[in-house]
Amino acid sequence: MKSTRIKRITVSMLAGLLVFTAPGIGAAGSLAGSKGNTRFWPPLSLNPKEPCTKSYNAYVAASGHSAYATTFYSRVDDLYIICGARLNAPSQKAAEELALRSCQVGLKKWKVQTASGGCKIAASK
Repeated sequence: MKSTRIKRITVSMLAGLLVFTAPGIGAAGSLAGSKGNTRFWPPLSLNPKEPCTKSYNAYVAASGHSAYATTFYSRVDDLYIICGARLNAPSQKAAEELALRSCQVGLKKWKVQTASGGCKIAASK
């Protein structure tokens, strides 16, 4: 009789503890919707179908470590924006390196020179 009562009390205490700790665990695990560490505001188009705007929106929606790299925009010298993103990488540092590499590949692919000097990490999380 006593062991059954002790088991019920223990189970109810553990269930109560689980109810209080579970919401904190779920909130800490996801980075989705977060803009992360924004180093500078990337030049985005108002058109959501533009490739760099799509990449930035995917970066914000990503649930893991991600980064967004882009060229600076100067209305006087640059007529284009090149960008790169890496979503859900193993770490923030890895995401930054791969996003920067992706942007630099775009510069080489399109054979362009920017007045700003190349790609920089705009945001990472």
